[in-house]
Amino acid sequence: MIHIIYLLYVIAYFCISMVKNVKEEIRRLKEEKNAVILSHYYQDEEIQEIADFIGDSLDLSRIAAKVDQRIIVFCGVHFMAETAKLLNPTKKVLLPDLNAGCSLADNCSASDLLAFKLKNPKHKLVTYINCSAEVKAISDLVCTSSNAKKMIDSFPVDQPIIFAPDKNLGSFLKTQVDHELELWDGVCVVHEAFSIQKIIDIRLKYPNAFIIAHPESESNILNLAHFIGSTSQMINFVTEHPEDTFIVATEAGILAKMKELAPNATIIPAPVNEDNTCACSECAYMKVNTLEKVLDCLRNESPEIRIDAHIADRARKPIEKMLMLSQ
Repeated sequence: MIHIIYLLYVIAYFCISMVKNVKEEIRRLKEEKNAVILSHYYQDEEIQEIADFIGDSLDLSRIAAKVDQRIIVFCGVHFMAETAKLLNPTKKVLLPDLNAGCSLADNCSASDLLAFKLKNPKHKLVTYINCSAEVKAISDLVCTSSNAKKMIDSFPVDQPIIFAPDKNLGSFLKTQVDHELELWDGVCVVHEAFSIQKIIDIRLKYPNAFIIAHPESESNILNLAHFIGSTSQMINFVTEHPEDTFIVATEAGILAKMKELAPNATIIPAPVNEDNTCACSECAYMKVNTLEKVLDCLRNESPEIRIDAHIADRARKPIEKMLMLSQ
């Protein structure tokens, strides 16, 4: 038994030393190559620890547009790295793993959405930022979860709108705006996984807990929520109530920042359905990125995000318009 404990100790020490060495090499290469590391809140905590900037899609879009470094290493998913390239096209943008996709983006092709748009010729197209550059290129305006209402309200109230690709966020927006919204039938697999019965069971155990949810969640979850908001808005809500208890219905990566900013809060990840192997909802795409892949992409300066110039010119306009309207 003593030998097993000693072996486990040695293995743990070795793993900690390896992680420390990887982080040190990342920091060295970052300085040597004049690079900046951006991380979404949904990345693993160890990646967030080596990032220069951490944020949600809107935060990171603003930051990416302004950074001066030669290289942007985007620790997130593909559409986020594409957005950084669109907003700062002279920079080399790297994504640690090109397989870091998004269920929303993957299920909304530009050709299919364009066909949908042609069937509704009077509608303007507002797309959630969780989509490809090709989809952004046919959009009238892009939005994030934190500014979606403001973007829709920027149109005259009698202007009908197609909202894509997230029908859950679109359904929530229907309760917030007076516009006619036609919704694309797409969902985020992460936010579809929550078990309403398990959330109710936790609330019965913690009757004073706040249920806070991302608007990509299904309506039955949002109907239970005391607060609905974007990733950053949810973090802000927790920090404003630092001694309270929260049941958090979004990707579990957010918990690290919440615990950092509100160490005395009780933070419980919303549980998922029985057929899911995890106790909380995690985005498999986000977790594709690892410290080792961050190191490799800095060493090799690849994989690099490249966007056809014709598509980039058109896709950049609705994002820049969003940033202007968000000021």
